[in-house]
Amino acid sequence: MQKLMLLVLFAPLLASPARAQTRPTTQEVARWQREAQQVTIIRDDWGIAHVYGKTDADAVFGMEYAQAEDDFNRVETNYINALGRLAEAEGESQIWRDLRMKLFIDPAVMKQKYAQSPAWLQALMNAFADGLNFYLYKHPEVHPRVITHFEPWMALAFSEGSIGGDIEQGVKLDPLAAFYGGAAESTPPAEAEGDGPPPEPSGSNGIAIAPSNTRDHHALLWINPHTSFYFRSELQMVSDQGLDAYGAVTWGQFSIYQGFNPSAGWMHTSSGVDNIDEFLETVSHKNGKYFYKYGAKELPMRVRTITVPYKTDHGMAHKTFTAYYTQHGPIVRKIGDTWVSISLMQRPMRALIQDFTRTKAKDYAAFRKTMELHTNSSNNTIFADAEGNIAYFHSDYIPKRDDAFDWTKPVDGSNPATAYHGVLSLDESPDLLNPKNGWLYNSNNWPWSAAGPDSPKRASFPKYVERGSEESPRGYHALRVLPNHHDFTMDTLRDAAFDSYLPAFATLIPHLLSAYDHATPSDPVKARVRDQIAMLRSWNFRWGADSVPTSLAVFWGTDLYHRIGEKARAAGLSDETYVVKQATDAEMLASLAAASDKLAADFGSWRTPWGTINRFQRINDDIEPHFDDSKPSIPVPFTSSLWGSLASFGARPYPNTKKWYGSSGNSFVAVIDFGPKVSARAITAGGESGHPGSKHFDDEAERYAAGNLREVYFYRDELKGHTERTYHPGS
Repeated sequence: MQKLMLLVLFAPLLASPARAQTRPTTQEVARWQREAQQVTIIRDDWGIAHVYGKTDADAVFGMEYAQAEDDFNRVETNYINALGRLAEAEGESQIWRDLRMKLFIDPAVMKQKYAQSPAWLQALMNAFADGLNFYLYKHPEVHPRVITHFEPWMALAFSEGSIGGDIEQGVKLDPLAAFYGGAAESTPPAEAEGDGPPPEPSGSNGIAIAPSNTRDHHALLWINPHTSFYFRSELQMVSDQGLDAYGAVTWGQFSIYQGFNPSAGWMHTSSGVDNIDEFLETVSHKNGKYFYKYGAKELPMRVRTITVPYKTDHGMAHKTFTAYYTQHGPIVRKIGDTWVSISLMQRPMRALIQDFTRTKAKDYAAFRKTMELHTNSSNNTIFADAEGNIAYFHSDYIPKRDDAFDWTKPVDGSNPATAYHGVLSLDESPDLLNPKNGWLYNSNNWPWSAAGPDSPKRASFPKYVERGSEESPRGYHALRVLPNHHDFTMDTLRDAAFDSYLPAFATLIPHLLSAYDHATPSDPVKARVRDQIAMLRSWNFRWGADSVPTSLAVFWGTDLYHRIGEKARAAGLSDETYVVKQATDAEMLASLAAASDKLAADFGSWRTPWGTINRFQRINDDIEPHFDDSKPSIPVPFTSSLWGSLASFGARPYPNTKKWYGSSGNSFVAVIDFGPKVSARAITAGGESGHPGSKHFDDEAERYAAGNLREVYFYRDELKGHTERTYHPGS
C-alpha cells in the first residue's frame, strides 16, 4: 500500500493582526435596522438580557445581538472551533485540530442543508447571522479574529445536537496527524499538570421532583451544569409566536440549551452512551485508487480535498490534505497497517430543529415528540412540567447494533453484521416517566440508579446504551439526599444539591485510618501523621470553608491519585475502587505525609482551612483563565465533584499560584417551581458580562460561592423596579 501523500502549499497572503470587517451593503444595513426596531431588549439589574420580538426570528436576532454585546469573543471563538478555523487565528499548531473538524464540517454541505431547510428554520438562521453582523456593524471598534461576516448556514455547524464534542471525544489528534502525514503538538490536560488534582469529571447534575414529593404539590426541576466557567450566557427570549424560554445559552447559539418556559423545563447531562464507533477497514490500492471491502464487494473510497489555512509571521499559508471516507465515515487513524474509520451522528438540520422546538414544548407529550428527532447524541435529559410529569431521557441517538460485538473497540467494517439498523426508539431506550418514588436524577452516571428502585434495569437493554461499570461518587450522594423526602421546596432542593457530604472520602478515609492502626509503632511515618489521623478520625466528611480536614483529605486524595493512578488505570479500576481493593497501607500513609508537607510548604501549615486554598477569582475574560495570588479572590466551600460533591468547583493550582482557583464546575445553576405561575431562582458564575469594566463582570461571585440563588424575573411585570436599561439593538 503506497504512502499517503500530503500536499503542503504555502500561499502567503497579506493579513493584518486585526481583520477588517466586511463592509455591508446599503440593503443589508436597512434590513438590520428594520429588524432591530422589532426587538426590545430589557437588561435587568444583574445585566441579564430579556429579549422580546414579534416573531421567533426577531427574538433570535435580538438574543444574538445581546450575546455579542456581552462577550463577542466567546461567540466568535465557538464558531472558529466549530468550523475548523482555529489555525487562522493561532497558527500552525492548530492545523490538526482544524483538520479534525473539517473532516466532518463541510461548508458546501452545510450550505446545501440550509437551502433544504424549512422556511421557518431558514428565517431563524438568517436572523442569527443578521444579529451578529449588525452588532459588528454598530461596533467597528470590535475586531474579529477570523469571522468578519457571519452566514446563516454557519448555525448548522454548531447546534447542541452538533458533533463537536463527539468529534473531540472520538478522534484523537496524534493518531490523526500520524495518518495524514504529520505530528500533532500534544499537550496534557491542564487539570493533570504537575502535582495538581486529578482531571475534573465532566458533566452536570439534573434533578426532578414530582408533586407527590413537594410541599406545594408542584413539580420541581434542578439545573446544575458542570462546565468551564463562562461557557454559556443567561438570558430570556420571547416572541408573539409562542416562544418564552429562559436559561443558559451556549455563546452564539440561538436556542436555550437548558432552562424552562412557562410550563416545562429541561436539563442536559453528559451521557455514558456508546454511540461513537470505529471500524477496521480492509483497504486495497488499485490503479491509483483506494478501495475497501464490504462483504463480497470492494467499494471505492470517497476522496475529498481539505484545505486548512493557518497564520504565520509573514501572512497566511495553507496545507491541503487528501481525506478518505468509507460508508462508515472518515478515516482517522491506523492500527498497525489497518485503516480505521469512525461513525458518529451527523444530522445538522434535524439537530437544529430539535434544539429550537424543544424550547417551545409546553408539556411532556410535546417534549417527547422533539426527542423523536434523535439528535441529542451526547446528552441525557431531565424533564419536568406543570402537569406534574417528571421524566428521564437517555441519549436519543443510539444506533441499533448487534449486541454480540464489543462496540467499545473497533469492529470489522468489512463484516455486514456490524451494520447499523436505524436507531433505538425512545421505547427501546432506558427512559423513565413518573417513577413511583417521585424523584429522578442524573449526574453523568448510569441510568440504573436514576430513580432508586424504580430505575431502568440493566438487563433489559443492550450493553452499548451505557459504558459505565461503576456508580459514581455523585450518584451515591444523590441516592443519599433524595429519598424519603415528601416536602421539597425550592429552598430544600437547593439545600440537597449543596449538601456538603463527600462520599468518596467517607469510603476512602476509613481505609487510611485502618492503615495507620496497622502500622507498627516504630514506623517513622506513623509519628509524622498522628495529629492528622486524629483530626480525620473525628471528621464528618463534610466540606466547609473553615474545614481543615477538607484540606487534608483533598491534598491526600490528590497525592494518592498521582501515586496509584497509573496502576488503577492498568487494572481497569477507578482510583477509588483501586484504593479500596489494592492500595497498600504504606502508599496511603506516605500520601498523607506528603500531603501534609505540601500544605505546610504552600500555606505555612497543614492546618490550613479549605477556604484559604479553594478560591474564586475573575481577573479578565481570557478563554484560557489566568489567576494571581496577589489579587482579590473569594473562598469557596465546596469541592471538586471528583469527591462526590454535588455542587462542583473544579479548582487547581496554576504555575504561578499556590492557591487553587476554580475554572469549571457549577456554572449556571437554577431551581424551578412549576406552579400555576412558574417561578425560579438562579446564579451564574461570576457575572453576565465578559467585560472587566462592567459591574456585571463579577457581581454574582459572592452569591455563587455561597450558593445563594437570586430571583429570576421571568414575567415582564416582574422586571418593574429591576430594569437597568431598555433599548432596541443598535440604539
